[in-house]
Amino acid sequence: MIIPKGNRLSQDELKEVERVAADFDCSILEIHGRNRCVYAILGDETHAVMFKRIAGLTFIRKVEMIESSYKLMDRRSGLADHIVRMGNTEVGIDMPFIIGGPCTIDPANPSLYLETAHALKEAGVHALRGGVWKPRTNPYSYQGDDNALSIILQAREETGLPIDVEVMDAEQLKIALEAKVDILQVGTRNALNYSLLKLIGRETAQMNSAVLLKRGRHMAAPDEFIAAAEYIVAEGNPDVMLCPRGTTPALDGYRNHPDESVTPLLKSRTWAPIVVDPSHSVGHSDYVFACSLAAIAYGADGLCIESHIDPQRGIGDDPKQAITPDKMKELIEACRHAFTTRYRVE
Repeated sequence: MIIPKGNRLSQDELKEVERVAADFDCSILEIHGRNRCVYAILGDETHAVMFKRIAGLTFIRKVEMIESSYKLMDRRSGLADHIVRMGNTEVGIDMPFIIGGPCTIDPANPSLYLETAHALKEAGVHALRGGVWKPRTNPYSYQGDDNALSIILQAREETGLPIDVEVMDAEQLKIALEAKVDILQVGTRNALNYSLLKLIGRETAQMNSAVLLKRGRHMAAPDEFIAAAEYIVAEGNPDVMLCPRGTTPALDGYRNHPDESVTPLLKSRTWAPIVVDPSHSVGHSDYVFACSLAAIAYGADGLCIESHIDPQRGIGDDPKQAITPDKMKELIEACRHAFTTRYRVE
């Protein structure tokens, strides 16, 4: 990892670094953060002479070798001070970042989503979620509708809040980017779809779209989760948030096995914000409040919570696991209090 003295290398400086790296069959990847750039060495980093030559250049502040499989996501990397920003909000700074909204947008009842969006803004959420396209285990279940995108775009226009939309393939990604979706969500079923992760990273490089990467239901070690995010960052987009959302096998009584306790372990290894999804973790609205507080206590930087103005009129998972905006307001107040006294990784 190469850290320049300035905010970024000039074209001539970058070419000089690339010439040194090329002598050792390595290449240089430029990563654009919000305020500065860092540079990753791709190839065999073990060449001590290469390190010394690059470190000796007058415009280089330092060169570090990171031995983990996720060189950019590692909390020792040059991105360690990177902050993901959504509008005027810095994720995980001063207060928990809250994403809220229905599991699924019902294109037949757009007013329900719009009412929910306005109520959630009043409750204090920072961004709106809403399922436009839905991955389903059952191929005969409702799969979403392109028309739902216009509804969440209208909600963004009316509320001024950023929006979070899940994408599952290249075509959906193209549509979402053309609509300037603020947060691209990668669901649990695509958490290890490396081709999609690389495509998202490449297409969103130097754009204002962040990525919310859900943890795979069958994902094993935390390092595998972090390494999946590395695919996005390595293509040029460092605005990635990691989202634990429960794993399998499910804990009896819950939809999944709640995994908010993985948060401090993740934060000890990576700089990326952790935004926990308690709704899918527990799968029932009665347990969302407690799971949310537990996540904040464990050190989460934010929460992604399903909420609906009238859950029983919702589609998808909303009737079972969505909380009302009134309950969301109570939850946000409680989580902000917990945030000030929570466990922190030093």
